[in-house]
Amino acid sequence: MEPLDQLPPIAPHECEAAAGVARRIVQNVRTAVQVEDRTLEHVIVALLGEGHVLMEDYPGVGKTALARALSRSIDCQFARVQCTADLLPADVVGSNIWNQREGQFEFRPGPIFANVVLVDEINRASPRTQSGMLECMQERSVTVDVHTHELARPFLVLATQNPVEYEGTYPLPEAQVDRFMVRVSLGYPDLNHEVAMLGDHGAGDRVLALEPVVTAAEVLTAQDTATRVQATQPLREYLVRLLAQTRADERVELGASPRAGLMLLRAAKARAMLYGRGHVEPGDVQALARPVLAHRLVLAPEAVGVGPAQVIADAVAAVPAL
Repeated sequence: MEPLDQLPPIAPHECEAAAGVARRIVQNVRTAVQVEDRTLEHVIVALLGEGHVLMEDYPGVGKTALARALSRSIDCQFARVQCTADLLPADVVGSNIWNQREGQFEFRPGPIFANVVLVDEINRASPRTQSGMLECMQERSVTVDVHTHELARPFLVLATQNPVEYEGTYPLPEAQVDRFMVRVSLGYPDLNHEVAMLGDHGAGDRVLALEPVVTAAEVLTAQDTATRVQATQPLREYLVRLLAQTRADERVELGASPRAGLMLLRAAKARAMLYGRGHVEPGDVQALARPVLAHRLVLAPEAVGVGPAQVIADAVAAVPAL
């Protein structure tokens, strides 16, 4: 495999085309959903970086609306999985059904085979179902009765969970949370945005009025362009030092893993492309360190009053940039 810093440079028109795909999606989503610029950027970065998004926040702040708006902005297949305690893995990935006419079993794909999959309240599904679903996200394929079925491309999972509802839920283990490239939180809107939202409510569900603004092929091209963004040896060393800083922090019991570093690099390359650059800068890594790394850290029991976001901020401040 050719080293990343020896890949052929990306032509300016390729960066502009990919950034244009992102801009069209953002503008379309904004017509129907109130969301912070930074949060929406993180979601787009995950899409173009071939990652997945975990949206963790209070009920009713627009997590599902954002996922629906994003899916309707892309001309591709969308599926929604409403998680409950009795949801089975076969309900998500599909199963073999006996075809009496043909006299043989045939595979009926589940909703995970769509391009954009909204998994609502993922922490209400049983651990067995969670494990099967998240394995699909990692491998991008499904194995049923020794037969492997490839998932669609592009493939994006947007999972939501409500942190305040613990009754009847199964929190995601650290190893499974690690499958998500970014974790975002929408938060409550400010006064003006919430007043505007109430005014727009009279027009009905604005998400339903959205039309696709990009094709699946355009998203795939943008994803392929992102993989070719340059990341120099010094930049990669800086990223690894940042990971090592989280592991050395006495407040952290489980620091950022090498897989976290791969996710952060992919996300940083996608962000650089969005800003029209064919190379990653330290600012890209710093801007994405919290949404990519914070949910992967496990703090020590004695780290009272300190959150993962603060640990990440301290690591960024402690490690000198290039």
